[in-house]
Amino acid sequence: MNLHGIRAIYLFEMARTWRTLLQSIVSPVISTALYFVVFGSAIGSRISEVDGISYGAFIVPGLIMLSLLTQSVSNASFGIYFPKFTGTIYELLSAPISFYEIVLAYVGAAASKSIILGLIILATAGLFVPLHVEHPVWMVLFLVLTAVTFSLLGFIIGIWADGFEKLQVVPLLVITPLTFLGGSFYSIHMLPPVWQTITLFNPVVYLVSGFRWSFYGQADVPVVTSLVMAMVFLTLCMLVIRWMFATGYKLKD
Repeated sequence: MNLHGIRAIYLFEMARTWRTLLQSIVSPVISTALYFVVFGSAIGSRISEVDGISYGAFIVPGLIMLSLLTQSVSNASFGIYFPKFTGTIYELLSAPISFYEIVLAYVGAAASKSIILGLIILATAGLFVPLHVEHPVWMVLFLVLTAVTFSLLGFIIGIWADGFEKLQVVPLLVITPLTFLGGSFYSIHMLPPVWQTITLFNPVVYLVSGFRWSFYGQADVPVVTSLVMAMVFLTLCMLVIRWMFATGYKLKD
């Protein structure tokens, strides 16, 4: 394994985060804090508790997931798209480094940035409401698994996109709506039976449910199901990336 190559790409991507600290860290934290204030104040005043949990505390896992998903996709997609845009992708492809190592470096950096952001948001939320993480190990597991999975998805989008506009299409029109409709701000048990069934086709439901369970020990779907669905999605993303590199899709044109 080319550890030197992996380290070089990883450190380069992480350095870009510190150069754009306002955009990479500060802006998402402020946006999430505004979500928390608006939803916690406006809706929390009308819904005191959900499943025995104060509404302000109930939405914290959902808010972290909202930022984690969108930032993972954005970080990874821009990270691999920029070398395509500048033409340096050909130097990367001709270097003595395998596609597994390229993916590991880019996805690892994107996931690292998202995890750091998620932990900062968690600490920020603790300033507004008292938090208790019932299963900290599972919380970290779901945090890492979600960041890695959606960074892989972002990597796919970055290869597929042939313009900056396309980089925004999937996060804005797909990821964000799915997150809002995935139980981030409510329990799916509050929906009518028909909509509960329809919601189960939303993959984000399983991630939010599993992550919330790690906090409060309550979930909309079984935790094992959430974990299996996350692993299936991760595997599918890896298979797609392997096919892209094997065929040169949008890489060798």
